[in-house]
This record gives sequence, structure tokens and C-alpha cells, in this order.
Amino acid sequence: MACTVESHLVRSGAVALRKGELPLRVLAVTPQPSSKASMVHVARQVASLEAAGVACQTFRLASRTSPRIIVCEWRRLRREIQAFQPHIVHAHYGTMTAFLAILSTTLPVIVTYRGSDLNPNRSRGWLREAVGTLLSQIAALRAARIICVSNQLKGKLWWRQDRVSVIPTGVDTTLFYPRDLHEVRRELGWAESERVVLFNAGDPVCKRLDLARAAIQFAESLCGSIRFIVLDGNVAPGLIPSMMNAANCLLLTSDWEGSPNVVKEALACNLPVVSVDAGDVRERLERVQPSVIVSRDAYEIGKAISDILRQGQRSNGCELGNALSSAAISQQIISLYRSVKGLHKIKVSIPEPA
Repeated sequence: MACTVESHLVRSGAVALRKGELPLRVLAVTPQPSSKASMVHVARQVASLEAAGVACQTFRLASRTSPRIIVCEWRRLRREIQAFQPHIVHAHYGTMTAFLAILSTTLPVIVTYRGSDLNPNRSRGWLREAVGTLLSQIAALRAARIICVSNQLKGKLWWRQDRVSVIPTGVDTTLFYPRDLHEVRRELGWAESERVVLFNAGDPVCKRLDLARAAIQFAESLCGSIRFIVLDGNVAPGLIPSMMNAANCLLLTSDWEGSPNVVKEALACNLPVVSVDAGDVRERLERVQPSVIVSRDAYEIGKAISDILRQGQRSNGCELGNALSSAAISQQIISLYRSVKGLHKIKVSIPEPA
């Protein structure tokens, strides 16, 4: 089986180390990415922790459904834990990812729940959804600490809510920041006169691509032709910041969300957002203008899109979202790591500099 463990060099970052203390070592356990854009937000969070001085490795779980592969991965994960000797194992997502992590070690395990692990997900089928939810809930019983990316997700846990910290995933503000719309459109080859709406459809059923298309059709009847760009996971992640700076509006119509990164990235680029009330979007769009929360009705959504496009303005999202930068969120996660019982006692002898 091909190795899916990534090693990262330890950097002297922003974590203040006491004399005789080594950096925290954290093994991040994640699902195997299913597309170019899949898990990129987790990879960026791990990179931001590494930049802050945490020694990180990433273990990617090759399968969450094949019993044979899962057994092999359980053995491989145990070997990796023994070799790397982390202080903490951090499972990103519940379901089998978190469940395998808690079965593989007696070390402290932190579980981050991101949405599809606790929310309903019709695209997976009822049996897989039920099993995944059960495994997520069981993992919470063993977790030393729990991170939920929104208060809505915290309310989905059956137990251990007293161990939960609500910490949304951060946005890499070195990639997502406001740029001149006309300049970026020239780079992308988009016409100046186009009205462009972006839509993230990584899971078309849960994201309600059908509702989004109906809303766009109605919006076109009000304001004319719209270029509707569907991000299906195959667009290179490096292009997304440019597309957000070149578009006129982001649309979100999901049935369920955790804390959708696409909305926070849009805010960082001053891209107006039209969204239904899902996850923590209402909280994120508070005081952001122009942006709007609408009901799950194609006509109301379409009218909101038309209004945003006719205004032709950028939003003030960037100035309101500094607390959501990757660097700021990393410090919250590091504080959580430090709060785990016993970690403050980890010390080694470090020679004094000559």
C-alpha cells in the first residue's frame, strides 16, 4: 500500500517555548482527498500550525468504507504513532477517521467535527450515514478535547458538549485578500461586462445544485445573462482566490453546513454572498454589506442574486473577518492543545547556546 504520511520540518515559530521544552508534536489524521480541492482547508490548517512552531505529520486514511483496507490502515496508523511519538493525535472529521484514531492509541485524541460527520447527508445513503453518525458520536466519548466548527454542530453531539470548543477553520489571508476585479478578470480571460456567480458543488445533493440552478434561471429573467460557475472540486485550489476576486457574487444553497470555508474565503476577498441559513453563515454575514441571508426558495434567492448583481459593489467582508485568519485560528488551537492534561509537563534537556 502506498504511503500517505506527510512529514513536515519543525520550524521555530510563534509558540513560546519554556527553557528545556520541545515543540508539541501533533499527528493529524485525515481522510484521503477525493479531488483537487478536497481537504485543502485541513492541509492549510496543519501548515499554519507548523508555521506557529508545532511539529506536524499528516496521516491520510486510504479508505473509510472497505473493512480490509481499514484494518490495514489501523495497523499502519499504530506504527506511525509509535514512530513519530506525537503528544496529541488530532482527527479531522468524525466518522471512521475519528473512530480509528481513538482505537489506535492511548494518547490524547482531539476530534474536529466539520459538518458532514454530524449533519444529515443524503448523498451517502441511509446506512452509511447512520453508521458514520454513530462512529462520530462514539469517538466523542473518548476524545480528550473536541472542536466543532460551529455552534450548530456542537448541538448535534449526544454527549460531551462540556469538552467542546467552537473554533471555525481559518482562512489563509496570504492567498485570500481583495484584488482589483478588472485586473483579475484580465488574468482569467473573463469579459468585463459579464455577471459572474460562483457556486461550490463539491456534494451536489447536499449543496442543492438543483435549487441553485433554479435560482439562477429566475435571476436571469430579472437582470439578464449570468455566467454561473460551478466549483465541482476539480478546479485547482490556487485559482480559487482569483476567481473570488473576479466574480460578482457567491451563492450557497446547502441543506446542511458546518462552517463553510467558501463563505469565509469570499468575505476575505470582499465578494458579496447570497446564502440560505446554514451552519454558521448567519453569524459570518452579520454586518457584511452587500450580502444577504434568504429562505430556501428559488424565487427569493434569484431576486437576491439579481439585486446584488445590479448593485455591482464589493462587500466589506475583509475588514470584518480578521479574527478568522489561519494565524489567529492556529493560536486558538494551540491553546487547546496546551490545555490537555499533562502536556505542560513535557520537557527535555536542551543545551544552552554557546
